[in-house]
Amino acid sequence: MNTKELDNKFVAHSYGRFDVCLSKGKGSTLYDENGKKYIDFGSGIGVTAFGICDDEWVKAVEEQLTKVQHTSNLYYTEPCAELAELLCEKTGMCNVFFGNSGAEANEGAIKFARKYSFDKYGEGRSTIITLVDSFHGRTITTLAATGQECFHTTFGPFTPGFKYCPANDIERLNEMITDDVCAIMFECIQGEGGVNNLSTEFVKEIEKIANEKDILMVVDEVQTGNGRTGKYFAYQNFGIKPDIVSTAKGLAGGLPMGAVIFG
Repeated sequence: MNTKELDNKFVAHSYGRFDVCLSKGKGSTLYDENGKKYIDFGSGIGVTAFGICDDEWVKAVEEQLTKVQHTSNLYYTEPCAELAELLCEKTGMCNVFFGNSGAEANEGAIKFARKYSFDKYGEGRSTIITLVDSFHGRTITTLAATGQECFHTTFGPFTPGFKYCPANDIERLNEMITDDVCAIMFECIQGEGGVNNLSTEFVKEIEKIANEKDILMVVDEVQTGNGRTGKYFAYQNFGIKPDIVSTAKGLAGGLPMGAVIFG
C-alpha cells in the first residue's frame, strides 16, 4: 500500500485531507512524494514559525536530544527555566505554566481564571465571556468556550459556564457583564472563525470593564502569538496588559508545547 492507502485504512479521519502526500521540505518550500514543489503559505496553521527544517531549530532540537529528551516536572531543567524567563521578559508577567498544546494552554487559562475568582469571591462567579466565531480548542471545555454552534454538537454535554458576545459589539458586551462573570477571553484576531480583526475600541472596552469589575482579561495567543503580527504577541499592538495569556503553535516551531503566562 502507498501512504495514502495506509492512512485511509489505519488513521481515524477526524480531519479532511487534500490529495497531497508531503515528504520533505526546507524553509517555505515543501515537496510531495513525487517531488512536486509547493510554497508553504500555511506554516502548519501557524506552527512552523521559522520555516520547514530551519537550521538553527534543527540544531537546537538535536542538541537537546543528545542530553535528555524528556523528564517529568518533578525535576528542574535548564530549558524550561530559561524559556519561562524569556516569556516573562517579553510580557512583563511573572509566571508560566507549560503544557503540550494550545487546547491545554486554554484549559489552563480557564482554570486559572476560575480559581482566582473562587479564591477571592467564592462560588457563583465562574462564567467566562468569549466571542462569537472564536475558537479555543477541541477538548470538551475549550469547545464549550468556542463561540461557534457548529462545534457544540455530537460530544455533549459540554462544560457549562460560557456565554458568547458578538465581536466588536460594545453595547452587547456591557449587557453581558453580570455578577457571575469572572473573565473575558478573546483572540485579538480570530483565526478559525474567519480571520476577523477586533477593533481597538472594543479591546480597550474589554480592558476598561476588566479593571472596573475585577474581571480577568484572558487573551488567546495560540495562533497569533510568537511574532505573527509584528509584535511578539498580538495584544501588544493594542497597548493592553492582559491578566492571562495562552500560547502554543509557533512557540516550539513544530514540537508539542503550550504555555499559560500570568501574574
